[in-house]
Amino acid sequence: MKNIKLEVSYDGTAFHGFQVQPNQRTIQGELEDALQRLTNQPVKIIGSGRTDAGVHAKKQVCNFKINHSMPLSKWPVALNALLPEDIVVNSASEVPLEFHSRFDVRQKTYRYSIYHHTYVNIFRRHYTWHYPYPLDVEKMKAVSKVFIGEHDFTAFSSAKTTVENKVRKIYAADLWKKENEIYFQITGNGFLYNMVRIVVGTLVEVGRNKMDPEEVMELFEKKNRSLAGLTAPAKGLTLWDVQY
Repeated sequence: MKNIKLEVSYDGTAFHGFQVQPNQRTIQGELEDALQRLTNQPVKIIGSGRTDAGVHAKKQVCNFKINHSMPLSKWPVALNALLPEDIVVNSASEVPLEFHSRFDVRQKTYRYSIYHHTYVNIFRRHYTWHYPYPLDVEKMKAVSKVFIGEHDFTAFSSAKTTVENKVRKIYAADLWKKENEIYFQITGNGFLYNMVRIVVGTLVEVGRNKMDPEEVMELFEKKNRSLAGLTAPAKGLTLWDVQY
C-alpha cells in the first residue's frame, strides 16, 4: 500500500467546489474519476481543505492510498491526460501511510484579488472581484495588520460554520496594489467557512470609509457577523499555498 500526495492547481470557475456532491461537477469528483479510470480501482481523495464553488487553487494538496506499481514520475503525466483542462496535477510524491492532507496542515495561504477600475478587465473577470468605486488602499493596508495574531473570528465566519472553536492564528496579512489590482494575502493555521472573503469584504468597507479601524478590532470581541463587511465574491479567492 502506498500513500501518494498530489499538488494540484485548478480554475474553480466551472466547479461546485472541491468536495464531491451529488450531480455536481467538483474537483474531488474529477480527480477520483480520473484515478479510477487510470487504475481500475475505486480511489478516495483526501484534500487539504474544501474550497467553495468558484474558488481557485494555485496549490491544493491531496492524498490517496493505493496498491499500484506506477512510478511516481508517471502519476502527473497520466492523470493530466485524463483530467479536464481546468485541473492540473503539478507533482506527485510518496508520503508515510499516516500522512493526512487535511489534519497535518501546518499553515495555509490565501490570496484575494480585486480589480479596481471603472471597467471590467475581460481577461481577469473570472479571477477578480471588479470594484469600480473609490477605495482608500493605504487605509485598507494599515487595517489588514489587525488580523495578525490569535483571535476569535466568529464575526468573520458564515452562519453555516459548524465548528465550535472559532479561534485561529494568523501569521501574516498583507495588502498591496499593483496597477489596477488590489491583492490581499493572508497566512494562518486554519480558516473558517468564508472567513477570508468576509475579511476582504470588511477591508473594502474600511476602504470606502464606511468602517473605522477601531470598529474592525472590536469585532473580535463582539463576535457578531452582522457587524462585519459583506462576503466578497468567491471568484477573487485563490488557495495560494499549503505547508506541512
